[in-house]
Amino acid sequence: MLSQLKRLSLEVDGRYASDAELQFMTDYVKSFNLRLQTYQKLQEIESSLLQQAYAKMRSLDPMLFVHGKEEYSHKWKADTSRTLRYVAVAVLINDPDTLRERLLLWFQTILHAFGMEQTANVTYQVLQEVIKQDLTPPQASLVCPILELVRRSLGPTSP
Repeated sequence: MLSQLKRLSLEVDGRYASDAELQFMTDYVKSFNLRLQTYQKLQEIESSLLQQAYAKMRSLDPMLFVHGKEEYSHKWKADTSRTLRYVAVAVLINDPDTLRERLLLWFQTILHAFGMEQTANVTYQVLQEVIKQDLTPPQASLVCPILELVRRSLGPTSP
């Protein structure tokens, strides 16, 4: 929404916006209650989502949280919690572009430096599965595309 408003303000400089250019605002207003409920639900179940994702990931591959001789599950939990909170805000304000610009580009560099892209890939795939179980389908349809953006941004890049 913020990115769209910024873009709109630049595009309509000195004129009135057309109905088509304002459609995103109408759509946002119509979806606001669902966005707010989804945000609040994510806040309420964050700890449970992280526990479920962690358990599932451990069962898939216990080495996902190990890099070299270091065990990073405590760091994974903090990073995933932080990212999930950014995802919740992106859902609330309908602005995945700001998420990408403010968090993902920076975090991508960090994960690459530590060689943790595969862990990120699995994390955000598993979180999508867990969220589909814990949210209503309309809520999950708001969250999962943003989690997929996170997965594609932070996971391994194709050669």
